[in-house]
Amino acid sequence: MAVNLTPPNPATLHAVPGVRIGVAQAGIRKAGRTDLTLFQFDPGTQVAGVFTRNRFCAAPVQVCREHLGVAQSAPMRALVINTGCANAGTGEAGLQAARESCDAVAALLGVKAREVLPFSTGVILEPLPLDRLVAGLPAALADARADAWADAAAAIMTTDTVPKAASTQISIDGVRVTVSGIAKGAGMIRPNMATMLGFIATDAAVAPALLAQLAREVADASFNCITVDGDTSTNDALVIAATGRAALPAITDAASPQAQALRAALTQVALHIAQAIVRDGEGATKFISIHVERARSREEARLVAYAVAHSPLVKTAFFASDPNLGRILAAVGYAGIDDLDVSGVDLYLDAVHVATRGGRHPGYQEAEGKRVMAKPEIAVRIVLGRGDAAATVWTCDLSHDYVSINADYRS
Repeated sequence: MAVNLTPPNPATLHAVPGVRIGVAQAGIRKAGRTDLTLFQFDPGTQVAGVFTRNRFCAAPVQVCREHLGVAQSAPMRALVINTGCANAGTGEAGLQAARESCDAVAALLGVKAREVLPFSTGVILEPLPLDRLVAGLPAALADARADAWADAAAAIMTTDTVPKAASTQISIDGVRVTVSGIAKGAGMIRPNMATMLGFIATDAAVAPALLAQLAREVADASFNCITVDGDTSTNDALVIAATGRAALPAITDAASPQAQALRAALTQVALHIAQAIVRDGEGATKFISIHVERARSREEARLVAYAVAHSPLVKTAFFASDPNLGRILAAVGYAGIDDLDVSGVDLYLDAVHVATRGGRHPGYQEAEGKRVMAKPEIAVRIVLGRGDAAATVWTCDLSHDYVSINADYRS
């Protein structure tokens, strides 16, 4: 039931020089579908990551942080990703399983275990079936190809109904640079750094400190602006790999035109796959943009936007196409701005002026509100009248299917 979202065309997903990807059926999730993915990187590839701030973070997240170090950026040779089991809430045994998965990949590829990053997604509080993961690695290695981005996007899915991938190519100093990425996620989405799982690669060479900075900035401009249900996963991870295969000097200065061009391309890809997660939100029928403007700070604008985006009353009203728009004003009111002057607040639904000076607009007709809310894509604009800052959050409605999907998740 994804909203205006179709599977990516493999022909539009560019191979990234220095990256090979293989998938396999390891029997971790369900028989008959791919559930194990292996990324291989050429020597010299730099990888940076940002991860969930959930204190109950999964074992693979902990191991990734160990391998990337304090800088959260380091040379890496492989990523191993499984679906079907989150390896979260599994204690010391889970940590050992995550480390042993890295050992197995390292032995297979002839690299160091610290040069492998593990990722898991699926059911929490269940032990990782390490034997099946290890047994599936040779098949994933044999399947390795440069053009397997679409296959990988499908292999990392859990409750997703559509694979999520994007790709672009830009010119930096006359040299073609490629950026490709995939993500998975449909529920348990309120990232506090990135998304449930996201993997982006480029053939540009980027200094380690700058790559770590770009990972944070890209996450903040994309994955940290989406929500499906307000739940922050135990396994959220976004990594960006830079192989350095493009014929360019390493990008080291964040203010340089080269860094700005790369940042824009990375953000473009990340934003596409982040919004795809919302479009594929569990049971979603509406894709909703919530734009808050004239706030005193971006943080204040995001606070209001998320209050509206997380409100079950607002989300169910959108599902029903019911213009019960006082629910939006109520969410603005409890967002946490203690000195908010509601007489300065205006509310728009697309171009329809719903409320002004804290009350119903004299010209607003409910039929116009209902017309907008029946659309599959809707823009909410909230004007606070307090300053010049703005922020946008993307979300979806809350339907009967969301409850059914999550009630039956382990069935």
